Amino acid sequence: MAEADGVRWDGKYAGREAGAPRLPDVFAPYADELPTAGHALELACGFGEASVWLAERGLTVRGVDVSAVAIDQARELAARRGVSERCTFSVADLDDGLPPGPPAAVIVCHRFRDPALYSAIGDRLAAGGLLAISVLSEVGAEPGPFRARAGELRDAFAGLQSLAAGEGGGQAWLLARRPRR
Repeated sequence: MAEADGVRWDGKYAGREAGAPRLPDVFAPYADELPTAGHALELACGFGEASVWLAERGLTVRGVDVSAVAIDQARELAARRGVSERCTFSVADLDDGLPPGPPAAVIVCHRFRDPALYSAIGDRLAAGGLLAISVLSEVGAEPGPFRARAGELRDAFAGLQSLAAGEGGGQAWLLARRPRR
């Protein structure tokens, strides 16, 4: 993203505070599927609510977002919840690719879409790792440059074992596991 994107998102997050640690609502029914150990990566983490939830569950988490304001809030949330030692948050421009890091037991990506990263996201998953991704969709909504076409997530992550998925109401989501080799 251009520097202007960071400034724009900073403006959206300014004056707001993180809520309680939680998974995005679409994945909440599948919380028991998520691991309790290993490394996790949250892309476009915003206030870090999912990252902190994962850290409270026992994972070591890296959260990245283009907004410095959101990252500051995420760090504060982790400190308030006593999981700062398991959470690392950093400003990252995902247009430059995924930040370096170890294979992930879980990757969470909620309401961020960049098809150019799909391959790297799948590759970053550890064997048996879980992907929880949701994006805006054209299904049940107007088409647009930030919306996935019908079947986009299913097609992009066809090499993963789908555990649950859905499309409709302007949202597409997928919960999928990388096969153990």
